[in-house]
Amino acid sequence: MDATALTRIGRKAVAIAVVGMFLPFAFGAFFAIYLIRFDESTKSSAYVLFLGSVLSVAAFPVLARILAELKFINTELGRIALSSALVNDLISWILLALSISLVENNKPSLSLVLIFLAAVLFVAFNIFVVRPGIMWMIRRTPEGEAFSDLHMCIILSGVMLSGLITDAIGTHSVFGAFVFGLTIPNGPLGLSLVERVEDFMTLLLLPLFFASSGLKTDLGLLKGFYTWAMLIILVILACIGKVIGTMAAAIYYQMPVREAAVLGLLMNTKGVIEVIVLNIGKDQKVLTEESFATMVIITVLMTAVIVPGMSLIHKPTRAVIPYKRRTIQMSHRDSEFRVLVCIHAPRNVPTMINLLDASNPTKNSPICIYALHLTELTGHPSGLLVVHSHTSKQPDTPAFYRTQTQSEHIINAFKNYEQVASHVTVQPLTAISPYSTMHEDVCNLAQDKRVAFIIVPFHKHQAIDGEMESTNMSFRTVNLNVLSKAPCSVGILVDRGLHVSHLAPDQKSHYVAVLFFGGHDDREALSYGWRMSEHPSINLTVMRFLHEEEVIHQHSDHNPDELTVKTDKDTQKQLDEKLLHWFRTSHENEGSVIYVEKMVNNGEQTVAAIRSMDDIHDLFIIGRGQGMKSPLTAGLTDWSECPELGAIGDLLASSDFAATASVLVVQQYVGEEMEEDGPGTPEGADTTTMMTNEEFLNRNGSHPTQQRDTISSNRKVSQ
Repeated sequence: MDATALTRIGRKAVAIAVVGMFLPFAFGAFFAIYLIRFDESTKSSAYVLFLGSVLSVAAFPVLARILAELKFINTELGRIALSSALVNDLISWILLALSISLVENNKPSLSLVLIFLAAVLFVAFNIFVVRPGIMWMIRRTPEGEAFSDLHMCIILSGVMLSGLITDAIGTHSVFGAFVFGLTIPNGPLGLSLVERVEDFMTLLLLPLFFASSGLKTDLGLLKGFYTWAMLIILVILACIGKVIGTMAAAIYYQMPVREAAVLGLLMNTKGVIEVIVLNIGKDQKVLTEESFATMVIITVLMTAVIVPGMSLIHKPTRAVIPYKRRTIQMSHRDSEFRVLVCIHAPRNVPTMINLLDASNPTKNSPICIYALHLTELTGHPSGLLVVHSHTSKQPDTPAFYRTQTQSEHIINAFKNYEQVASHVTVQPLTAISPYSTMHEDVCNLAQDKRVAFIIVPFHKHQAIDGEMESTNMSFRTVNLNVLSKAPCSVGILVDRGLHVSHLAPDQKSHYVAVLFFGGHDDREALSYGWRMSEHPSINLTVMRFLHEEEVIHQHSDHNPDELTVKTDKDTQKQLDEKLLHWFRTSHENEGSVIYVEKMVNNGEQTVAAIRSMDDIHDLFIIGRGQGMKSPLTAGLTDWSECPELGAIGDLLASSDFAATASVLVVQQYVGEEMEEDGPGTPEGADTTTMMTNEEFLNRNGSHPTQQRDTISSNRKVSQ
């Protein structure tokens, strides 16, 4: 727990925590008094405090795990819930210390005041004496070096000594250990302690503690319908009281009713602290065997209703942000171009930066880069999205330190690029989550930031001998999930090195090739190549592949008076022709742009034509071709190792293809209608793409002369 976070908690979180505790505490106290009438030997004051505190407080660690699993931890609702739970957790420790004190003294007396003052002095001693000593220990250790075993022994001895002191004072040893833990600052020392102690604690001691608690729980003592009815009623009333109290405070601070209800459910979370309280109560003879079993069942049931209750109240689906420029083709050329770049390791960085630099950031069309370092979640149950500011050097998140070195290299590389390049802004981030849900962080960030293009690295890299080797098959799973769930266009970058640095305008020495077969993905690839063609150091070659027999058939059977039925395939061809015609007319006088047409009949001739290209290209840009069937690629998919790259992309990325050029495989975003018709359905994809591209072409005018004149006079026209 980060003690400094208490200074950043606002009035809203404190009010929600305190008001939300009142009703369940009152219900617990009422039932405790009612039950005490049947057991006069029970210490009434301590029992009332025990039952009230167990029903009213929320477990901060368990709540963090639930929020992480439900992907709420980085939302505003998650932040309020965690802040309120932090306040609740501290109150629970205070109630624990007070209830232990009441065990020895059933009625308030002078001894209780002395115990309270002693506890306050113990806390002050930790703040003003122990913490400065620990800070001195940290300063004595050189940066980057591990803490010695002597330091670890001193810390662990301090834990035991603190427990001994608070036990002698009259509270409990757990309270002393907790306070001592709060004095240790977040940072390298806290990380070292967690790494050395956590596995032993969570894998051995904590399961043993829960097992022993379960062995102490005798459900046979809960006999009869009346006992179980009272237990269920108490659980329902406590949950409703918690929800009502939390909702009242949340609505007062103008939170939506639905979110306030979800927050109330989340604050019912119980965990290890409550089980510790119950065990202490049983050991101190405050709780009988029957009341202990009752309260353990209450704790389990109150936590069990949270996730099912949330699924009924709150739907986890995200609202779609209404914006149209989710593709490169639909992005305005005189507005900011937003790109989300995913990085797995530092080796992905150089080619990614060079690719972005080749995307031609200008004053009229700057590039905003969100550089996301994707890190597997290990050792911590809570997924995190860390936003790196330009001023902060050390993040506060303990889970982040395990990947700090890699992230620092990646962040520094992008920050250096931002300083060197013009018209580029970079926002570095780190996503720490399991590979199974990593795509959700990518897609949610892309939607929140309204990016037009996501670039992910291919799961293979080129070895020294030229072979393509797999780095981590989990990367492929992430890429497949991003392709199917992304709210914008996606590119998979096969990295073979791309050296497009800041060259003088007259140094036309870098060659990019766009292979165009037709369809929405190829139009998106051409749009990205079009943007790169504006870069002064790029030579662009657009090679269009045509089916020779189809072209001959169209010319021989053309009859303007004949009535024909327009199909989706014809619509796609018309959109291809319009975009290509516009591209050719706008670059007809530019020597750095070459347009070539290749007549082929089958996949074999297509492969031969690609192999015959000059081996001077640094980058191939191609469309994935999802949902498009063409005789030009017939037979190639039968031997495809990576279908996510498409037939041609898989060919260019294979070890058999003798090339040193990097490959960018592009998939265009086609909208929600594609999902309704099923993934990969050509009809749904074609209909949606036809609509968006027609909007695009109509917006810019369909007359070729007008297009050419507009582009010649003003290069900033929307693509």
